[in-house]
Amino acid sequence: MSKQKNEQDDDDDKIRIDKWLWAARFYKTRNLSKQAIDGGKIHCDGQRIKPSKEVTIGLTLTIRQDLDEKIVVVKALSAQRRGAPEAALLYEETEESKTLREKRSAERKAGLGNYIISDHRPSKKERRHIHRFQRVNLLGDID
Repeated sequence: MSKQKNEQDDDDDKIRIDKWLWAARFYKTRNLSKQAIDGGKIHCDGQRIKPSKEVTIGLTLTIRQDLDEKIVVVKALSAQRRGAPEAALLYEETEESKTLREKRSAERKAGLGNYIISDHRPSKKERRHIHRFQRVNLLGDID
């Protein structure tokens, strides 16, 4: 048993990346973090990695989640999942990454302005107007 404790003490400066991503609250389970790594969503210094890669302090990671991409620098290591305020201390997102994410988010929100969002299905009359509008746009001016 003491041998196990000694091994853990020696490995305090390294931890598997799938476990660190889970502890830093990027993913809800270790299995999800492993799937993201295997799917190529996580890069270390611009290269794909394996779930068994060991993370060290100062390592730069690129993490893609949905439409967002974060570039983070590892600040601390933890094998235990803690609350969000404590997990945020494990990494620091670069300023370039923050500005790029905010810019992309604003672009996505601006793009949604073209869509008409309705709280109900169109009636028969509204549907005719929609079809007429679509035909006009496809074929030109129809009378």
